[in-house]
Amino acid sequence: MSLLPRRTPLTSALLSRFRHPAQLIVGGFAAAITLGTVALMLPAATTSGDSAGLLRALLTATSAVCVTGLVTVNVDPHWSGFGEVVILALIQAGGLGIMTLATLLAVLVSGRLGLRARLLAQAETKTLHGTDVRRVIRNIVLFSLVSEAVLALVLGLRFALGYGEPPGRAAYLGIFHSISSFNNAGFALWSDGMMRFVADPWVSLPVAFAVILGGLGFPVVFELARAWRRPRTWSVLTRITVGMSVVLLAGGTLLFTAVEWDNPRTLGPLSDQVKIMAGFFTAVMPRSGGLNVIDISQMRPESWLATDILMFIGGGSAGTAGGIKVTTFGLLAFVMWAELRGEDRVNVGHRRVAGPVQRQALTIALLGVGLVAAGTFLLMFITPHSLDRVLFEVISAFATVGLTTGITPELPAAGQVLIIILMFVGRVGPLTIFSALALRERTRRYELPEERPIVG
Repeated sequence: MSLLPRRTPLTSALLSRFRHPAQLIVGGFAAAITLGTVALMLPAATTSGDSAGLLRALLTATSAVCVTGLVTVNVDPHWSGFGEVVILALIQAGGLGIMTLATLLAVLVSGRLGLRARLLAQAETKTLHGTDVRRVIRNIVLFSLVSEAVLALVLGLRFALGYGEPPGRAAYLGIFHSISSFNNAGFALWSDGMMRFVADPWVSLPVAFAVILGGLGFPVVFELARAWRRPRTWSVLTRITVGMSVVLLAGGTLLFTAVEWDNPRTLGPLSDQVKIMAGFFTAVMPRSGGLNVIDISQMRPESWLATDILMFIGGGSAGTAGGIKVTTFGLLAFVMWAELRGEDRVNVGHRRVAGPVQRQALTIALLGVGLVAAGTFLLMFITPHSLDRVLFEVISAFATVGLTTGITPELPAAGQVLIIILMFVGRVGPLTIFSALALRERTRRYELPEERPIVG
């Protein structure tokens, strides 16, 4: 008797059509966006009872599935309760990963996984070993739901006890913003984001910590849970992710607090304690959180540039954050350090980093730079906005962050389409996109003579 799930004509057709796991990942995200767009185009999805239109629905659905947060209209009051539930479902699906949910469904139905399903789950979750993908997926789902439930409880109690919201409304606000925060989605039900909670540590700090937790990446979180007392045993992934995250969060907090300290339109009117807390929140959100407690459009250009850098780097691999990932950035830093020291091997801790991993990090970083440069050029060509604002918006879309200087609603249709493409490519990943386009992988069966050209 076969141990693999029984193939139906539909699954056989899909597997024969998509030979590479990356192709199914791209197709899965595209299908989710399509379904979300259709749902948001329904008259029931808006408070006015009129259809939102194709472009607005497509941009909102893409932003939700790609857990970004860039929109052309405020969630409330434009979208109805049904529309908000659709957006929330798309955020949850995008955060967990379409292929992760599909694989979990296969486990529940068949009770076992085939090889191709294991490869799909491994490609989406970026697990380091494919030997027990079912257990990994189960842990991912449980960890996500428990984390969201705890945050929803904290926020719901605060909204009910601190702001007088009715129990049902408080629970809904807690659930919506817990899912949005943990999945680094950047959606809020208030037009000013979370600026009204800038001085409330019971709202802003739990939201910030949820963004950090979701953005670390599932493999790192699981390893920390097992061996947080034994840092010498941590893998290269965990070492780089934790180290770079701490450095970027601490540096970002100091930078934003110092630069915006006396800005009368951001931190200036706040007390010293609230300024530090708001600086920390602002440093957390560029990792892909997308929420704000100060007016991003009123920040100084120096803060915009720092935010651009943090957004482009992003969060941890296999998490809900975007960007090129702190692992990529940190690994390239180790590559540069080894080259400067004249070493022919790249070592992190007590481990040597394989050559293919170094090339992959370089490829992802350069693809990201190229996409951001091309997107910035095109958006400047079709809009009258300045370079700093356009660059900010493009990086925010590519890194699936959702922070904005306020120009997204003003973009023409072509500009909104460009933002949609950047969000999709940024969420699925440049390397996955181009891998999905490859018909097959080729192995070179010969080596050419070596030559060393002049570099620099």
